[in-house]
Amino acid sequence: MEIQAHIQLSSQNNVTKAIIVGDPKRVDTIKPYLTNVTDLAFNREYKSILGMYKEEPILVISTGIGAPSTAIAIEELDNIGIKTIIRVGSCGAMQKEINLGELVISTGTVRDEGLTKKYVPIDYPAIPSLDLLSNAKAIYPTAHFGITRSHDGFYMPDNTETESLWSSFGILGGDMETSTLYVLGSLKKMKTLSILNNVVLYEADLNEGVNSLVNEDSIVATGESNSIKLALELLKGDF
Repeated sequence: MEIQAHIQLSSQNNVTKAIIVGDPKRVDTIKPYLTNVTDLAFNREYKSILGMYKEEPILVISTGIGAPSTAIAIEELDNIGIKTIIRVGSCGAMQKEINLGELVISTGTVRDEGLTKKYVPIDYPAIPSLDLLSNAKAIYPTAHFGITRSHDGFYMPDNTETESLWSSFGILGGDMETSTLYVLGSLKKMKTLSILNNVVLYEADLNEGVNSLVNEDSIVATGESNSIKLALELLKGDF
């Protein structure tokens, strides 16, 4: 198998399970949770490592922000033999009861982004693998389980009104990548799950929330750690 154009990886690593993250810096954050870590590649937004978790080889790779770069990563991960992908990401809450650092696990996602419509009609559902979801509920029952929304940006003039609308429908949180993971995962017969750490309270200041993540504020950092541990525990199973 030749090296993939963007992620710069090939199937020679003999790994079938992966964690995807948005920020390349988060790849380094995951390193201490693994043993026998090897740095693989860093091209554009795609930084990758390979390590062991309880005798299970795990690939960790960043995808950058948004649906297009995430889709590229998933396409190329599929090409090199990855069969299970868990997203360890962040979200902004869309319900007032969801506090900073609490986990939101997406049971399905509103496809409010442009890319997946190029693959399948909008009626096609964006859902995770039920076995991964069931195991997540068993391991981490205090997470918020429910429908999330994936979108393409934060700074549109009607963003506040749009979020208010989806909040009224009971949507738990918003990110930019989960729908891409779920749709492409289903099409390619991959097992997928998205675990999101809440970094912005509903109707709170976006800059303040994201800066808390960047600066590793304690509550948000604890949520990130919990999401990493959950993902790794899920991936050590027979998937």
